[in-house]
Amino acid sequence: MMSLPEISQLFITDGWLVALMQGAVITLQISAGAFLLGLGIGLVVALIKLKGSRWMVGLANCYTTLYRAVPELLLILLLYYAGTDLLNAVLAGFGQSSIQVNGFIAAVLVLGIVQGAYSAEIIRGAILAIPFGQIEAARAFGVERILLLRRVILPSMLPYALGGLSNLWLVLIKDSALISVVGYSELLSVGKQAAGSTKHYLVFYLAVAACYFVMTLLSNLVFQLIERHSNRWMPKH
Repeated sequence: MMSLPEISQLFITDGWLVALMQGAVITLQISAGAFLLGLGIGLVVALIKLKGSRWMVGLANCYTTLYRAVPELLLILLLYYAGTDLLNAVLAGFGQSSIQVNGFIAAVLVLGIVQGAYSAEIIRGAILAIPFGQIEAARAFGVERILLLRRVILPSMLPYALGGLSNLWLVLIKDSALISVVGYSELLSVGKQAAGSTKHYLVFYLAVAACYFVMTLLSNLVFQLIERHSNRWMPKH
């Protein structure tokens, strides 16, 4: 077992604590960007499934089925490398030189596309749970579609969707570690580097686990506050 002075030497003097904190910040940035992108995609796909034409509903069903059926690690590899090759092929067709895709942008896009398939089903179920009388009343007053979505549907569906979305966020924080396979450094990747450099594997992997645990606790607190706020107007049983 390592003594406290040795642990302090590793984390403080050698600078690995700062490196881990920087990795945690990158993990949260990737997760937040992918979560917001996934929410946007999920909302559009959910609305298509509920109100779209037959061929659009078919495409939406294919999207959600495919991205929930294939392992996420495989999807990340396919989307990153195939997407980069496709982009460079398009650029080559216009006589432009190939580019290297930014790792952070690629991480957000890949995880956002994957998470969009899961959030679409959560949002669709939440919209279906809204008492239809609320929507009928808004339509009776001549509320336009965009205003109906913004002022009635989205606020009303939030209490029904929060449980699933909070789980999705927590899973996304952990899934961000998969981005290390395409060469982008985040919390787990920094932990691996630290463990490999110092040979203190247990210490650094426990430190990484503690960072994920703290992020989970803070995330739960945030979602509890959001849930308390959104449930103010819900009927009490």
